[in-house]
Amino acid sequence: MFAALSKTRETAKLRAMTDEDVVRERVRRIGRVTLATLLGLLGLWIAAAFLPALVWAVVIAVAIDPLRQRAVARWPGPRARTWLAAIGTTALALLVLIPLILCIAEAAREAREVTTWVTLARTHGLPVPGWVAHLPIGSHMLTQWWQENLTTPEAASLQLQHWRDGAWVARTRLIGTNVLHRAVIFGFTLLTLFFLLRDRDPILAQCRAASDRMLGAAGERIALLAALSIRGTIDGLVLVGIGEGAVMAVVYLVLGVPHPLLFGAVTAIAAMIPFGAAVMFALAAFLLLAKSAVAGAIAVVVIGLVVVAIADHFIRPILIGGATRLPFLWVLIGILGGVETFGLLGLFVGPATMAVLIMLWRDFVGEPVAKADAQ
Repeated sequence: MFAALSKTRETAKLRAMTDEDVVRERVRRIGRVTLATLLGLLGLWIAAAFLPALVWAVVIAVAIDPLRQRAVARWPGPRARTWLAAIGTTALALLVLIPLILCIAEAAREAREVTTWVTLARTHGLPVPGWVAHLPIGSHMLTQWWQENLTTPEAASLQLQHWRDGAWVARTRLIGTNVLHRAVIFGFTLLTLFFLLRDRDPILAQCRAASDRMLGAAGERIALLAALSIRGTIDGLVLVGIGEGAVMAVVYLVLGVPHPLLFGAVTAIAAMIPFGAAVMFALAAFLLLAKSAVAGAIAVVVIGLVVVAIADHFIRPILIGGATRLPFLWVLIGILGGVETFGLLGLFVGPATMAVLIMLWRDFVGEPVAKADAQ
């Protein structure tokens, strides 16, 4: 009704205007749109380095929004919202930093053993390990290479020297720069998340007004589907990761991997990243090889590959696509294509994009779409 009244007023206004006024008004509109477009592109160019931080903050805010809403309902008020935003941001920071600090501390402790190993290699060389002879494939070639390159002190020193050349130093500097960049992005993610959690209601109202003006009623449906897809992705990552970790912990325990429960917990965390679990069970297989348990190492790799294939290609897409009625094929394309294009962030951007595209396609062909439940 209001839209029709506004349109009628605009039509009457245009009729009262002269041709010269109409042309002038159109030129002004074109100028405003052009200026807004140029300023928008300039803003994106300036903030390009921090766009991943902004997107990560939005993804996390959408994922924990139900929890935030329950907390705000229990502790209302602007001051409480500020404290809740600070607590949520701090909890996320600790969730990321504590495991990272523990890993760094463990690596520092292991550095002494590495130093001792390097000194021993330079002084006496490295004899061929016993597990090499038990390898089903490539045992002879690996033994020959080891004897030529690591058995004598001279050969071992030459191999270790390659790790200290200029190329390796350049790689180390590149890694350090990359780590520093990611630390800055992480800091801006936390800062953005704090403001999104604190000012969630006015930001959401502005986004709804903008989407209604540009897209009409479809704008809110698009946002709802994207939010459901992000939450479904979070559920798929966490639940599937815990399941993979539990299964592999049992496998580690049965096959004699050192510290099976710790390995299982780390595998559960790594499984939340595509192909991350493969790194962990490959490391477990290497430890079994070092103990000359070749059969156990092969079993860990085979079982791990089966578990990862089932979880990543069947269970996870079902969990992610269930909330948005997204077909299995498009969930899989969204996950894998998103990761290949955007990295880890593509885990969320890919399925959300596919969900919106499928919704628009269903609207275009006239297929009735059931209203999604936001809860």
